[in-house]
Amino acid sequence: MAGGASPVLLLVGLAVAGLALVPLGYVIATTAELGRQEAVDFLWRPRIGELLWNTVRLLVAGVAASTVLGVAGAWIVERTDVPGRGWWHGVLCAPLAVPAFVNGYGWVSTTHAVQSFPGAVMVVTLSYYPLVYLPTVAALRRLDPGVEEVATSLGRSGWGVFTRVTLPAVSPAVLGGALLVGLHLLAEYGALQLLNYPTLTTAILQQYATVFNGPEATLLALVLVTFCLLLLGIELLLRGRRRRARVGSGASGHPLRIQLGRLKLPVLAALTGVALWALAVPLGALVRWLLRGTSATVDVGELSAATATTLGLALAGGVTATVIAVPVVWLAVRHRGLLTTAIERSVYTASAMPGIVIALALVTVSIRVVPTLYQTVVVLLLGYAILFLPRAVVSVRSTFELVPPGLEDVARNLGCTGPAVARRVTLPLVLPGLTAATALVGLAVATELTATLLLAPLGTNTLATQFWSDASAIAYGAAAPYGLALVVLSIPSTWLLGSLSLRSGT
Repeated sequence: MAGGASPVLLLVGLAVAGLALVPLGYVIATTAELGRQEAVDFLWRPRIGELLWNTVRLLVAGVAASTVLGVAGAWIVERTDVPGRGWWHGVLCAPLAVPAFVNGYGWVSTTHAVQSFPGAVMVVTLSYYPLVYLPTVAALRRLDPGVEEVATSLGRSGWGVFTRVTLPAVSPAVLGGALLVGLHLLAEYGALQLLNYPTLTTAILQQYATVFNGPEATLLALVLVTFCLLLLGIELLLRGRRRRARVGSGASGHPLRIQLGRLKLPVLAALTGVALWALAVPLGALVRWLLRGTSATVDVGELSAATATTLGLALAGGVTATVIAVPVVWLAVRHRGLLTTAIERSVYTASAMPGIVIALALVTVSIRVVPTLYQTVVVLLLGYAILFLPRAVVSVRSTFELVPPGLEDVARNLGCTGPAVARRVTLPLVLPGLTAATALVGLAVATELTATLLLAPLGTNTLATQFWSDASAIAYGAAAPYGLALVVLSIPSTWLLGSLSLRSGT
């Protein structure tokens, strides 16, 4: 079942799966405190139906819009003659540096008209489409241009080549990005709370605020896990089992670029509109409130301390999640089977839950099993790893799948041991994926709210928690410095991710 995996590697993978499943076990155990009829009566309330409908339609619309925008942007940059392609690539990556709750803050503090379903879809799409755009750009860079040229020579139109050749070839990257968007939308709290758009996640936080550690809240979390499993099943079904690794780089040359012609001005206008909507509005609001807000009194010492803490946690959290992701991906790609697939899929379950559910699970376990770890950085980093392991797994897997197993076999036949093969052959090839995973998780850690508030040691303040404390109290001026610092701190990671996506094809 494990496809010849070594017992040690399999045990490590099972340990990671066990860690990732701790929140699910907590949710099931807590929910069991409710009787069957009591649970049915609670879920059958009209309010729960409204929350369910809000969550489903936001999930469908947000994932669809993010996927369309991400794929369209990647295709325009990589497959058309749009002027300033490199510049537009940077612009389309940039929204990744603006957290969703900062984006929501920018729009809400500008106009309350966004506090609606269309407004929520717009904000989450502008915040999360780079999760689809970046892997799609990288996949297009890796795609052999000769395949598209052959389809063109056979009489296929530009649209026909895209739908019949290009899109199927890059579909794993698109599906991985769409899965991440869906998981983020299931667990999104900050932006939706500011936008006054109620979902199951916002209801869970409100329920915990009313009755701390109540079984009703964990019952709602179990509903989110069901959605997560549904997303995982759909992604696994659409991905298929075809191997995509190849030896060599394919035909040399540059891809055939489609001439936009009369469409050039509309395309440039659309790209400009995305840039203005995703960047100008939130950043403009931050600057405006920083300059004009009556509550804008900056404590430089407090701001510096929060920045240093955020940077340290982001780096530590990114490295931790990436290291944990490597054995999971190795098992899933090199030793495919029912058990290894279950191990990989298990890491996604907790990411659909709000951070507070993961935090309460770790608090409960740490107090009962290892009391000395309660409210330490170790538990906080484990919480980050559970929450953001899917980001690391998707990033590492997208690179690892392209490493031909034959290269490792050749190295072993030449006398290299397993560790030597990993160090001298596999590691150099997957290093871009490892770096991207660290940067992507680091971005998520820097903007995490609810788990940090509950798990962080006493006296620990991050830019995200300080920003949220002021923004939720409508002290927009006081929140602005922390929001700007958060954006500035996210720029290097965003730049690195954008650069790696372009380098993937070289």
